Amino acid sequence: MNIEDEIFKRTHVNFSKLEIFGFKKINNKYTYSITFMDNKFRADIIVDSKGVLTGKVIDLLVNEEYINFRISLQTGEFVNKVRDEYRGILRNIRDKCFDVDYFIFEQANRITRYIEEKYNDRPEFLWDKFKGYGVFRNKDNRKWYAIIMNTDKSKIDKGTGEIEILNIKLNANIVKELLTKKGFYKSYHMRGNDWISIILDDTVSDEEIIRLLNESYDNINKKSNNLR
Repeated sequence: MNIEDEIFKRTHVNFSKLEIFGFKKINNKYTYSITFMDNKFRADIIVDSKGVLTGKVIDLLVNEEYINFRISLQTGEFVNKVRDEYRGILRNIRDKCFDVDYFIFEQANRITRYIEEKYNDRPEFLWDKFKGYGVFRNKDNRKWYAIIMNTDKSKIDKGTGEIEILNIKLNANIVKELLTKKGFYKSYHMRGNDWISIILDDTVSDEEIIRLLNESYDNINKKSNNLR
């Protein structure tokens, strides 16, 4: 993971704040430059129309991109100082121009916003070891009806790379049927044949996920259910 992705993980840009901060809008992109290390280096930052931030560090002595600070094996005092100061620039932009998201990917955040509006529930992050695991539970009976988790895709399917999944509780017969469809998987980290995992990468539409999520919410109100 590069420095930008690490620092801006679980955030989204607030475009209205960029120009106030000092970004200049050119066509559909916002650009910002600042010198650092006693004007020896310049950070050039771009935010595109989708809110994706990229950055370069320019060595002003030779007017070329400086990349040593991106190499993890480079740990000398000088390169560490460049790395730390660049990180500080990015964190300042994040704090002033970006809003915090609960989760990494947009579909996970869209589903979370629906839950907040529909049920007035917010995710609870219960484990220090698994900081990206957000549990949703009914305020009255405290039972879980959904959990969003981040993991590597290899844990549930072929391929690699970080993903987020939604675990919900459904009738076992419905689970069996859904497992024949793309985007649905045997429940990850949940016991029982009445839990199912849905990958949150827009393979499954928001509308279908919301319909099933509402079923899960209804299920946890039934006294006969044993959530865990």
